[in-house]
Amino acid sequence: MTNRRHFISQSAAIASTLAFPLVGGAQPKSIKVGVLHPVTGALAYSGQQCRLGAEMAIEDINKAGGIKSMGGAKIEAMLGDAQSQPQAGSAEVEKMNEAGVAAVLGAYASAICLATTQTAAKYNLPHVVDVGVADQIVERGLKNTFRFGPGYKKSTEVAMANLLVLNKAAGNPAKSVMIIHEESLFGTGTAQLLSRELPGYGFEVKEVVKHANPTRDFNNIVLRMKSINPDIVIPANYYNEYALLVRTMQQQKVQPKAIFSVLGGAASSYKFVKEFPDAANGIIDCNHWFNPKDKRAQDLRKRVEAKGQFFSYEVFMTYASMWMLADAIERAKSADRAAITDALASSTFSDHFMPYGPTKFVNGQNTGAQPLMTQVWKNDIKVIVPRDYREIDPVFPLKA
Repeated sequence: MTNRRHFISQSAAIASTLAFPLVGGAQPKSIKVGVLHPVTGALAYSGQQCRLGAEMAIEDINKAGGIKSMGGAKIEAMLGDAQSQPQAGSAEVEKMNEAGVAAVLGAYASAICLATTQTAAKYNLPHVVDVGVADQIVERGLKNTFRFGPGYKKSTEVAMANLLVLNKAAGNPAKSVMIIHEESLFGTGTAQLLSRELPGYGFEVKEVVKHANPTRDFNNIVLRMKSINPDIVIPANYYNEYALLVRTMQQQKVQPKAIFSVLGGAASSYKFVKEFPDAANGIIDCNHWFNPKDKRAQDLRKRVEAKGQFFSYEVFMTYASMWMLADAIERAKSADRAAITDALASSTFSDHFMPYGPTKFVNGQNTGAQPLMTQVWKNDIKVIVPRDYREIDPVFPLKA
């Protein structure tokens, strides 16, 4: 009996010291953020690149003192895998909500973002979209959804206006176009926009070809291209299919006057340029890109490459988006979801290396976000438009 009493009093003493840690050593509670990307399945490479960007941002934010308005609270990632499927992405948001995350960042692909933002909205859970370009994501009136980068309407407008200028400056050598796109929301939406807009710019759309994800063989599509002989080929697809399509064109010696892509999955990719330099050479792309004149972007690129990875748009878009979310939590002074949503809605975040200026959200879209035009030249990717960020003069057409 005495032993039992002694044990109970000892346990109570231990419990009281655990319940009331010494104030001097008390650590602020960490803030849990859901980091959700397709790290397995068809989109695994891009999803893993996004996750890398998010984790590097969290490491840098925590190293810089965490959330200072909350006593230096650290951000803690709850990692989720959308498995390249919208329904798997939704299931992960359910889990994240149960675990009490303050916000979600993700989820790369448009179709997945469409599902995850909808699920997050049920719980008033703030969701920052890092890449997903389909404009439906921000057009449904969801108060919890904030996209840092540009959508495909904006990207298509910029690309078309610049194609017109490049073609005019060269004496209008290009008159016809063939569009090749992947079958999901991103590729289909981009292709529909392009085929609607291009005739107004004086281009004949000879054919629009849709392909499955994944596609392992582009021989038939390239044979069709050979017979149509378009001046410009516009691909809208993810990395693997983009790289395979362009390589197949090279093998079959199909050389249009330009390969001109809008949000091309491989066109602005250092990985593609390194692996297939000849196939990549000269490709023009309108895509997410950093300000090449900002030293912070170059420093991050060096760190990413030191890890044996490529500095792809997935990395820097997710990195910058996480900093924007941290800025909102800092101003919310709280992990409360409604407070973070309000802070995002009024965000003027400008401490970034994207060519955007201060963030301004209208219906969940950062209206200052813009894509840049790049061209693969001499085994590197250089900005050609706009002039403020230009590194080289554009080469158009490639084949006179």
